[in-house]
Amino acid sequence: MSALITTQGLSEKLVQPGLRLLDASWHMPASGRDARAEFAQEHIPGAAFFDIDAVSDRQSPYPHMLPAADEFARTMGALGISNADEVVVYDTDGLFSAARVWWMFRAFGHDKVRVLDGGLPKWKAERKPLASGEPHLPPARFTTHFRPELLRTREQVRTNITAGRETLLDARSPGRFSGSEPEPRPGLRSGHIEGSVNLFFRDCIAPPYNTLKKPEALRTLLAARGIDPMSRLAATCGSGVTACILALALHELGNKDVAVYDGAWAEWGSA
Repeated sequence: MSALITTQGLSEKLVQPGLRLLDASWHMPASGRDARAEFAQEHIPGAAFFDIDAVSDRQSPYPHMLPAADEFARTMGALGISNADEVVVYDTDGLFSAARVWWMFRAFGHDKVRVLDGGLPKWKAERKPLASGEPHLPPARFTTHFRPELLRTREQVRTNITAGRETLLDARSPGRFSGSEPEPRPGLRSGHIEGSVNLFFRDCIAPPYNTLKKPEALRTLLAARGIDPMSRLAATCGSGVTACILALALHELGNKDVAVYDGAWAEWGSA
């Protein structure tokens, strides 16, 4: 099954029992945008807000690291999500931070999760219904089944530099990858992880609504970098968000086991 759902597909099942919507919008700190305030102003009817920074390991010095399994379970239950539910995640950029939450659900064993292709921009452009305010959803029970194979740690990435068991794809811009552009977070050195291959996440999405490119276009992007989409792959980026777009793109090409280096350059570039 595709990990994507179209705006038309979601519209047709919007009031279906067992469907849970999450607005997972997140913006870089320097943007000055408040994702939760924007959610309160307008969102898809029935959606709850998923705060990537809050649903994280807040003891870690690195941004929005994966939380403990029991914390994720409690938070999803509080958002009214059970293991029987189908979850649809979207964001206000079209395809950006929603992919991170899609990956989080899968890492905790919930595969009934999809991303709204084109997100809120496409939904609004088609004049589909909107709601405002904060929803009040009845709590549910959610249990996790952690899948460590979808996660990479710094130690595993370091070991792979020598072992070469998998290829690490870096979703950051070419300038950040090469070190010619500064990192947006202070205190990080420039450059990339030895042996990694640059695949800028924006090359995987299409205007005007930031929908995921079609499979053939994605295969062409990978072929230009000498990458077999069905080979052993992992993804990284600046802080573990846009790497998940690469994991989503590869999932659509049939590779459902792409892991994400959660610490990403925020961790690696600070060492």
